[in-house]
Amino acid sequence: MKPLALKRLAALLPLVALLLLAAVFAAKSLWRDTQVETHAMVGKRLPAVMLTGLDGGAPGPVKAGGGPYLVNFFASWCPPCIVEHPQLMALKAEGVPIVGVAYKDDPSRTRAFIAEHGDPFATILVDRDGRAGMEFGVTGPPETYLVSSDGVILAKHIGELDETAARTLLSQAR
Repeated sequence: MKPLALKRLAALLPLVALLLLAAVFAAKSLWRDTQVETHAMVGKRLPAVMLTGLDGGAPGPVKAGGGPYLVNFFASWCPPCIVEHPQLMALKAEGVPIVGVAYKDDPSRTRAFIAEHGDPFATILVDRDGRAGMEFGVTGPPETYLVSSDGVILAKHIGELDETAARTLLSQAR
């Protein structure tokens, strides 16, 4: 080959390599599984996250004492959270312990939400940046987890809790 032809070929090699790489990535993305596993934490121990309470104080784990309990991710900006709130209040009246996690919410707005709608929670924790939600696998509030007394997630409900969903969730307690 002539030197000029070699120079042209050498100049095209990076472009050819880039096109091949783009084709490989495109093909891989077309055949990958994009399904989110929304219940991946069921059967696993609670994530070891430490959250500050709405009332301040030292950070602590997401837990409640005694038997099985619920962990409810909610937010003041979440319309379905308002809809499910009466059901959470009814569960509290029945003695079901619920840990509330204020998900990506401003604490002052969380306080206003609780003042307006009532407090169904044994404790309220603040997940301002959503990191705890990521550890739990939260896709968006409201989401409620049933947790055994030994800290294993037994079940998960996505969306607002109504009476039927609450009974179904609680029926999975061991």
